[in-house]
Amino acid sequence: MPTPTQRVLTWFGVDDTWERHRPPVGRQDVVLAAGVEAVSLLALELVRSAGGFEHTDAPVWTQWLAVSSGALLLLGRRRWPLVVALLAATHMFVAGVTMPQVMGQVSLQIVYFVALLSGVAYARDRRAMVLVVGTIVLFMFAWITWQFAVGSAAQDMIDDQAPSERVGVLPPIPAAVAMTLVVNALYFGGAIVGGGVSWRAARQRARLQEQASTIATQAGRLREQAVVDERLRIARDLHDVVAHGVSAMGVQAGAARRVLDRDPDAARTALARVEEASRDAVTQMRRLLGTLREGAGEGADDPQDARTTEAGVGDLPDLVTEAGHHGLGVRLEVVEAQDGAADRLPRGVGLAIYRTVQEALTNVRRHSTADTASVVVRVDEAAAYAEVEVVDDGRPRHGTSGSGLGQLGIRERAATHGGQVDIGPRVTGGYRVRVRYPLGARP
Repeated sequence: MPTPTQRVLTWFGVDDTWERHRPPVGRQDVVLAAGVEAVSLLALELVRSAGGFEHTDAPVWTQWLAVSSGALLLLGRRRWPLVVALLAATHMFVAGVTMPQVMGQVSLQIVYFVALLSGVAYARDRRAMVLVVGTIVLFMFAWITWQFAVGSAAQDMIDDQAPSERVGVLPPIPAAVAMTLVVNALYFGGAIVGGGVSWRAARQRARLQEQASTIATQAGRLREQAVVDERLRIARDLHDVVAHGVSAMGVQAGAARRVLDRDPDAARTALARVEEASRDAVTQMRRLLGTLREGAGEGADDPQDARTTEAGVGDLPDLVTEAGHHGLGVRLEVVEAQDGAADRLPRGVGLAIYRTVQEALTNVRRHSTADTASVVVRVDEAAAYAEVEVVDDGRPRHGTSGSGLGQLGIRERAATHGGQVDIGPRVTGGYRVRVRYPLGARP
């Protein structure tokens, strides 16, 4: 548990690494010093006119110099806080010894108070601040003690007291001494505490500004990341829609070209499938564009613009049938550890499985000599995973190197859901695409 001394030092920021900005001498400081000097000189002459300096032997010009030099200290109170605090303490001592009535003027007392407060508030080296301010306070109270002990302060009080009966708790002299100590304690304590409060408030403002700047920077990065993620999502959807349709049209067009002369009926069938595939691709493209426009409020209520993100495991039979039309024999198997587990998959996981199968079968048709492929989907809610595996029995077809965007899209989708990806040739021949997605706790 920290001691009271440690708490006080911590409150004053002795071990704090933050440093308060110290502005150069500016217009604000000049206006303050000039205003204080004008008011102080006016007050000085008013007091003189009222006979308040009867016991002051110092020449008038030295009185003016004391007031003006005190006000001048305020120019550097923020730029050189500890130096100004030391000069103000020295000024108080010299003026108090040579012309105590001038030093006691309210205007100079305000100057000393502000100088000490600024020393605590603007000092960067907090340990040096504690040392300097502590020295000033000890010196001032030592000076007060010396005045009462061996000086003329007590005698002046005795001379000013008219013979009268005691009316208070304490005798006049002890009461005057106690009052002097209390007033000075409040005076110096108020300056020190006020400076500490000002320093802590400035540190809090600086930290809030730093936090606001950090939040703004992070928000900008999040916005940029959101844009990048959305672009990647659009790129994946475009690739899934366009590449699948164009690949199907390419396969059927090639088949039509080969049988055009010897089997016109087969050629017409292949061209019809090309037409069907092109229409399907255009339809899916329009649906994808409708999905993108929904963010701007366009087409959100149009039933014709069905979202392409609603595809899932239940749509795999249609995908397998379509692949069969292109000459690829595909066997689909959905293994559910619990009845209806595939239907209860999260929409994002179901779509990821659908897109993975779609991309894998497209790659088989375009880049493999395989005639058959198998698609196996496994869902186990107890073990909390859903897995899709696409395996073919072919070899890579020469001269059909792809861009790699399809497999990149599979990996990105898997990463979005925390899945594990295994893509590559099998030891026994053929190619395998396997992705396992973790499932969260279900109610």
